[in-house]
Amino acid sequence: MYHIKAFNKISPVGLNKLDRETYVVSDSEENEDGILVRSAKLLDYQFPRNLLAISRAGVGVNNIPIDRCSENGIAVFSTPGANANAVKELVLCAMLLSSRDVEGSSNWVRSQAAAGVDVTTVVEKGKSAFAGPEIYKKTIGIIGLGAIGALVANICLSMGMNVYGYDPFLSVDSALRLDRHIHVVKDVNELYRRADYITAHIHFTEKTYHTIDAAAIANMKRGVRIINLARGEIVADDAILAALETGKASWYVTDFPNNKLLQNKRVIPFSHLGASTPESEQNCAVMAVDELTEYLETGNVRNSVNLPPVNFPRSGVMRMCIIHKNIPAMLANITRLLSKDNINVANMSNKSRDGYAYTVVDLDTRIDHTVIDDVKALKGVIRVRVIE
Repeated sequence: MYHIKAFNKISPVGLNKLDRETYVVSDSEENEDGILVRSAKLLDYQFPRNLLAISRAGVGVNNIPIDRCSENGIAVFSTPGANANAVKELVLCAMLLSSRDVEGSSNWVRSQAAAGVDVTTVVEKGKSAFAGPEIYKKTIGIIGLGAIGALVANICLSMGMNVYGYDPFLSVDSALRLDRHIHVVKDVNELYRRADYITAHIHFTEKTYHTIDAAAIANMKRGVRIINLARGEIVADDAILAALETGKASWYVTDFPNNKLLQNKRVIPFSHLGASTPESEQNCAVMAVDELTEYLETGNVRNSVNLPPVNFPRSGVMRMCIIHKNIPAMLANITRLLSKDNINVANMSNKSRDGYAYTVVDLDTRIDHTVIDDVKALKGVIRVRVIE
C-alpha cells in the first residue's frame, strides 16, 4: 500500500485514477511514499525517510527543493505540456490587449457613463485614443519552443503572422511539432531585431534570470510589445520600465505583476492566469498522477526534473532501482555484487543527469536483503528500491 499526501486541492479527475486498493491519499498522510502538489511551498518541508517521489501538477518547480530531493533520492516530476493550450490562448489574449487598448477603451466608456454622459454620443469621437495595430502580417518572436512555445508558434502562423523562434535546447520532439514555415534562429538577437511582439516560454533558472534585460531590449525594434507568462524573473523590471518610459517598448503584459511594475500604466497585469482553466487543472492532475504511479509501481521515469528518463518493459522476477552519484565504475561494482551471488541480470538500463544517475536492473533471481544492503553500501549509492 502506497501513502500519498496531497498538498493542494488536486483535481478529482486525477485523484480518481489512484486505485484505492493500492493507494491511500489525503492531505493528512504521514510518512508518505509520494506527494502530489501544485503551488504549495515545500522548500522547508521535512521529508519523511521513505518519501520516494514528488509530482508537481504544473511546470514550474521553484516551490520544491530540487537539490535536497536529489541528495535524498527523491524523484521530482512536473507536467510539461498539460497546461500548454491554456497558456497558448492567454498569449493570444495578451497580444490583442497589447495591440488594441481594450482595457483603456472599456474603462473610458464606463467613466463617461459614470459622469452622466450619453456614451452613444461620444464613443466615435473618443475611439482614436485607444486605436492600435492588427497582428496580421506582424512578426512575433518566441523564446523557447517547447510544448507551449510550439503551440504559440503554430497558431500565430495560422493567423497570418511571421513567426521567429529561438531555443538553443530544441529537442527533436519539439522540432517535429513546428510548422516548416516557422523561422528557427540560432541567434536570439536576430529574433529581437525582427519581432513586433516577443513572448517567452522558458523555465526560470539561474541561467534564464533576466533573459530580457536592458541589453536585450536595446537590440529590439522600437515599439515592441513584450509578453511574459513564464516567470516574472525572466524579465528585468527596471529594464522594462525604462523601455516603456522611452517608448522603446509599447506595452508589457505579465502574469507576474508586482507593485513596482504597476506604477506604469502601459503594464497590463494578469493574476497568474496562465494555467487557470478547469481543463488545464484536470490535465495537470492526470499527468502528475500517471507519472507518480508509474514510478512507484514500475520504476520508470517520465518528465522528471532531477532524474534521467527511463522507460523499458519489465522482465525477470524482480526489479532493482538504484539512484546514485554519476561516478566511474558504478555499474561494474553493481554487477560484480550480483554476479558474486550468482544472480543473473535479465535487463539493465543506466542513464545520467547532471551529477546523478539512475540504474534499473531486472533480475531473473529473487534476492534477499543481504544483497540489497551490499548495493546500498556501495560508495555513491543514494537509494535502492526493489519492486517485485
